[in-house]
Amino acid sequence: MAKLPNRSPAPTDWCTITVIFLIWQNIVIVRPEDDVTLRPAPLRDGCLRFSGGSKGSSFKVALFADLHFGENAWTDWGPQQDFNSVKVMSTVLDVERPDFVVYLGDVITANNLPIHNASLYWDQAISPTRARNIPWASLFGNHDDAPFEWPVDWFSSSGIPQILCPFANASEGDKCSFKGTTRLELMKNEIRHNVLSYTGFGPRNLWPSVSNYVLTIVSPKSDHNLPVMFMYFLDSGGGSYPEVISTIQSEWFRNKSQEVNPDSSIPEIVFWHIPSKAYKKVAKKVAAGRTKCVGSMFEEPVATQEAEMGIMKLLKERPSVKAIFVGHNHGLDWCCPYEKMWLCFARHTGYGGYGTWGRGARILEITDEPFSLKSWIRMENGTLHSEVVLAT
Repeated sequence: MAKLPNRSPAPTDWCTITVIFLIWQNIVIVRPEDDVTLRPAPLRDGCLRFSGGSKGSSFKVALFADLHFGENAWTDWGPQQDFNSVKVMSTVLDVERPDFVVYLGDVITANNLPIHNASLYWDQAISPTRARNIPWASLFGNHDDAPFEWPVDWFSSSGIPQILCPFANASEGDKCSFKGTTRLELMKNEIRHNVLSYTGFGPRNLWPSVSNYVLTIVSPKSDHNLPVMFMYFLDSGGGSYPEVISTIQSEWFRNKSQEVNPDSSIPEIVFWHIPSKAYKKVAKKVAAGRTKCVGSMFEEPVATQEAEMGIMKLLKERPSVKAIFVGHNHGLDWCCPYEKMWLCFARHTGYGGYGTWGRGARILEITDEPFSLKSWIRMENGTLHSEVVLAT
């Protein structure tokens, strides 16, 4: 990878400036309250700080993708898969001890949830991270607010759906309306009940796309808050609306990145759930022997968004964008070079969803002075593979 451009002098408190921009754009970032047990020590201004204060210290992020909690919840099989998924996350968290966790979409399988408050399952999914006092952020996948699909076999024998409503009282019948839980409700419940959540509401003009926001990782030095990296989160749609990153989301990214990182001097990474069409183009180049990648390439075809609406063009034009991370394809965990950045899949973490591939998580390690971005896959059995340097 090319060397980073020289960093221009920065104001002494970038985090404060960033938060002013976030408020101006009507983005709500929920910040943890003071708690000496947190790792890393959270800042009141919404930024994330390295766990160490010395030169060369690192900031580690674990990506949990496609957990699919609540799948087939009316069977014995479903709850067992959720239990297994908790074990995977617990293993990764205990082995890697990350400073931060990203929930990369399809946290729940809403189309399998015949209850209004799917946040009950969302809460189970984030419980291993919360129990270890590790901050996190989440974004939405295509299954998180998908409409409930009635299983045909519920009506084949007795003709009575196998479901128990949460309230027996007839006056509470609306609780059995099966209308599902919207993106806004899921996010509101996560933020309201978790002081460790850094998840943010995006600007209202981007809705129904909701999980669009930016977080800042700041220098481990104690004398100032110089950004080391910006992390952008985008909602790639699906479920209640088409699987796209819209033109207006792309415009939001263009404006936001120009505000917080106008000279592209600070490295940036981007998270969303469903791969862009560029991922499929890269996979074809690999099959033709024109590109070298790291990780599992051909376990299944790349399933992409429905259309490209400008985001990839913007990312290609920004030298500060080092990598994009997605989930969605359970059998893929590769990283491939693309233009001047990397396109990466996470690793399927949950036991819900399709496929029997081994479970694990992608790990990111950001080091300051000198800057580097490294990644690898940590499997459920503790093994590590597919190490790659994404930027230096």
